[in-house]
Amino acid sequence: MNILEVLDGVKTVAISGHVRPDGDCTGSCMATYHYIKENRPDIRVDVFLESISDSFHMISDLDQINTDYNTDVKQYDLFLSLDCGSIDRLGNAGPIFENAKKTICFDHHISNTKFADVNHVCLEASSTCEVMFGVFEEDKISLKTAEALYLGIVHDTGVFKHSNTTEKTMTIAGKLLSKGVSSSRIIDESFYQKTYLQNQILGRCLLESFLLLNDKCIVSTLSKKTMEFYEVTSKDLDGVIDQLRVTKGVEVAVFIYETEAQEYKVSMRANGAVDVSKIAVYFGGGGHVKAAGCSMKGVMHDVINNIVRHIDMQLKQLNLV
Repeated sequence: MNILEVLDGVKTVAISGHVRPDGDCTGSCMATYHYIKENRPDIRVDVFLESISDSFHMISDLDQINTDYNTDVKQYDLFLSLDCGSIDRLGNAGPIFENAKKTICFDHHISNTKFADVNHVCLEASSTCEVMFGVFEEDKISLKTAEALYLGIVHDTGVFKHSNTTEKTMTIAGKLLSKGVSSSRIIDESFYQKTYLQNQILGRCLLESFLLLNDKCIVSTLSKKTMEFYEVTSKDLDGVIDQLRVTKGVEVAVFIYETEAQEYKVSMRANGAVDVSKIAVYFGGGGHVKAAGCSMKGVMHDVINNIVRHIDMQLKQLNLV
């Protein structure tokens, strides 16, 4: 697919991704925004996303993101859904999607429900940014577009260390660097750099974590009350699950934080053969084989038990416990 060919006869485009946008979601949305604006300046392009992490500040034109989801366009000619596995994950952009004349989904999640008119889902891709590189014409990719694509690839591959990193991924990353992308700046400022408060909350999450299932599973939880005490938001929790994952001997890491009273966001990461996407999908979420998440309700103790029970079943099937 060539995205410029899809734009023939199109005058208005809406772009959005999943709720609580991460690096790949933000990167793919903004890369597509820049690419269309630069190559088809006659088209109106609007990006709709929830508030994004301050650590993505190096990406150009973030102030163009519509976080209120208000628009004077009654019906967009084309809606592009990026890095989103199902229509409910579009959040407040759902009604805009449903009202659009044509919809296209670009994604790489195995849990994608193929909810758009056209679904370009590449399961072998490391990230949606890798998917988008494939539908852009390489010589028409600007530095702004390249930086956004690189951000997404870096985040979904864990700085090229996750198993979804392929030879193709590294080749694409190299081509983006040739556009002038500063790899060290994007990696350090968006991935590793943390505020003092973020380090404090990370330290607390690690200090209060605990091991289960013969030390094959590590779990950490965070209450809304504690988040309010430290004056942190969900955006300040980036990196907690990744630090839990690298605990020696652990097969699966689970991080659960409270969003509202008895409502939780669950993040899971796997190091071995456990498929955490199956667990996430069972509870109404989605993601990748080794990185997935979902939302759950109830008492924290029950949420932990329900998640861990499914991890235990897979570990037993794999003879790991």
